[in-house]
Amino acid sequence: MASTFLSIILLFIAAHTADGFREYATDVCIFNSTKLDDIQYIYSHYYKRREYIRFDSNVGEYVGYTEFGVKNAKRWNSGPEVVQRRTARERYCLNNVGNDYRNAVTKSAKPYVRLRSEEPPAGKHPTMLVCSVFDFYPKHIKVTWHRDGKEVTSDVTSTDELEDSDWYYQVHSHLEYTPRSGEKISCVVEHASLSQPLITNWEPSMPESERNKIAIGASGLILGLTLSLAGFIYYRKKSRGLILVPTH
Repeated sequence: MASTFLSIILLFIAAHTADGFREYATDVCIFNSTKLDDIQYIYSHYYKRREYIRFDSNVGEYVGYTEFGVKNAKRWNSGPEVVQRRTARERYCLNNVGNDYRNAVTKSAKPYVRLRSEEPPAGKHPTMLVCSVFDFYPKHIKVTWHRDGKEVTSDVTSTDELEDSDWYYQVHSHLEYTPRSGEKISCVVEHASLSQPLITNWEPSMPESERNKIAIGASGLILGLTLSLAGFIYYRKKSRGLILVPTH
């Protein structure tokens, strides 16, 4: 099945106070196709930019993240609020994602991937692999690491999507990496512009620092040979120009 990754905020409700914009709620539909089973619905409440309660269709109930949120989650999970949210994925998302899915696919830019390793600071291990994804649109993207075909969930950190000045985006994902013989490490990118995941395999080679050392050494060797050859040629020419005068 073709895999894309889209996320859209379909509703934004805000409450203003005397101190300005402090509390708001969002309805988010995350989907990789227009099928109901491929849609995730998330409803969140925020206060001073901090999320304090959430309903996730994958969980099926409210979850609180602060003391106030936990109290409300317990109350809402026992009342009609949770029933209303459980039907929102079909009622709210399914009726809207069709047009947004088509628009995102037709107005998109494919990402390109650069995979590299970074040397750890002195005395620290292991090496860090960096998967950098550039020039994609729309913003939302999914970047994962796979080891021998299985997703890696530990020792992974990623940046948020970073906006470029040209309206495109970039993102960078890091994996702490200890080389193992025969293993296969891949960076997998899913995005609306792709008909299937973009897989970039890490091909272990000599670390860049070692390549630089060899390059510098090779350059020095070539320079030395060049100077030696030039000196030899100069010596031969001088030798041929000498006139030997016999002595009595």
